[in-house]
Amino acid sequence: MEVPGVNAHSPRVRDLRVLGVRTLWKTVGDGEFYCPGCGGDRNYARRTGRRHLVVLGLPLLPRGHVAPVVECTSCHHRFGTEALDHPTTTRFSAMLRDAVHTVTLAVLAAGGTEARPVRQAAVGAVRAAGFSDCDEEQLLTLIAALAADTGRLPGAHDVPAPLDPPRETPWEMYAGTALAIELHEALEPLAPHLAPAGRENILLQGARIAVADGPYRPAERAVLETVGRALMIGPEDTERLLATTRTPS
Repeated sequence: MEVPGVNAHSPRVRDLRVLGVRTLWKTVGDGEFYCPGCGGDRNYARRTGRRHLVVLGLPLLPRGHVAPVVECTSCHHRFGTEALDHPTTTRFSAMLRDAVHTVTLAVLAAGGTEARPVRQAAVGAVRAAGFSDCDEEQLLTLIAALAADTGRLPGAHDVPAPLDPPRETPWEMYAGTALAIELHEALEPLAPHLAPAGRENILLQGARIAVADGPYRPAERAVLETVGRALMIGPEDTERLLATTRTPS
């Protein structure tokens, strides 16, 4: 029912309709997210709603809850709470940097660090990923910590002096279990948010480090196959990508 003689489409009149159902929203949290509507990082309000029977603009009888939503404070579009699963641009960049760093350390742990081309390729990959102050000494120090069986990839400030790991030690025996876990933890959350070309690029960066001093060693291939699985790259595609990466002439 509508009020006679009044523009039924005006905002004031819409609120004064005799009978209807309206959702009343309540903000229960906030934060920052990647807004699909804006296409960038924005603040959001997490809101819960409850439907009410409305008479003359006054909410009376509750009619049940609605699914919670995430409302962008900029564009005011509402999205399902699954929108919070997408990392912000800042978080995504950090995840990508950590992924390249972890892959680099895993390849070095498997293949050794004696060859200068390997160290140079590793430093170049890590710097390109965003660690602009990385140098050979830092990477060697981290590898030394793995050789000391720390169990996790440590920070650069709590590790012993640099020490090259034995070159021919299989990575599974050297630090395989801990490093495999570290690879999966760094790569699996990132993989769903990367295009196929992005996932392949991370694998190829590791491959280029591995072949910088010659053909793949079995331990290096094992590491790169683990990287492929963690990035949701099929075994055939992983093999194809590794085959396309040649030893520098």
